[in-house]
Amino acid sequence: MVRSRAPEDFRPKKRWGQHFLHDPHHLNHIVAAASLSSQDVVLEIGAGTGSLTEQLLARAGQVIAVEIDPQLVSHLRRTLDHYPHLTVVEGDILALDPATLVDRYAGEGRAYKVVANLPYYITSAVMRHLLEARRSPRLLVVTVQEEVAQRMCARPPEMNLLAVSVQLYGQPRVVHRIPRGAFRPIPQVDSAVVRIDVFDRPRVSIPDREFFFRVVKAGFHQRRKQLRNALAAGLGLSRAAVTALLAAADIDPRRRAETLTLEEWARLTWKLYEDTQQQT
Repeated sequence: MVRSRAPEDFRPKKRWGQHFLHDPHHLNHIVAAASLSSQDVVLEIGAGTGSLTEQLLARAGQVIAVEIDPQLVSHLRRTLDHYPHLTVVEGDILALDPATLVDRYAGEGRAYKVVANLPYYITSAVMRHLLEARRSPRLLVVTVQEEVAQRMCARPPEMNLLAVSVQLYGQPRVVHRIPRGAFRPIPQVDSAVVRIDVFDRPRVSIPDREFFFRVVKAGFHQRRKQLRNALAAGLGLSRAAVTALLAAADIDPRRRAETLTLEEWARLTWKLYEDTQQQT
């Protein structure tokens, strides 16, 4: 039974996108998606009132719960202090290194899983922060807006920057849907739970992570344009030079960014990287 509830004087704060889930049916689906055992270390992001935290504590060997709201941090420490395998950390996950948290509170070099209820406005940033951490999680289970979940799992010809950012590092799939009415306060959209199984190494070989994403971002910046035009504008290159690069990568310059596979983005990045190296 889920006992955690917000303090009586608590008011959800819009700036942090606070919407709390207490329905055991949906909480059970989230926890089940994480495939937990007593050997697992879980990093929970956005612990909120602790409803999901309690469910995680019943299955995992250790839970490190990160919460940005000081009032909820105090609430969590007060109401869940009888769990010796819980550590509550006050802070913004974007300002914290996930691996450092795990090393400090669970042991140096421990593998870990992430469970998170992510507000829309920081979803992309948090996903890259976690997947590009110096030691990334083995598995992520994230609750996001349903539209965002669909974007994460997109395939050509409907790819997008978020899909590339996630699928470079792991395999996402929607495992459960949560109607908006299950949250308090009620958000304007439905949500979905996405499980991401993280690869040991990126799905495709890339010369440099920042260089790769500079190319991808340029392609999606003007997604309605043909690649030769979008990349020329985004990378500051001539249209002729970009056309030649795309031809060398065996990509039709008339295509649009959302039609490219990860393998094609990698080929294009390597060609541009090699040209750049030759010019220096």
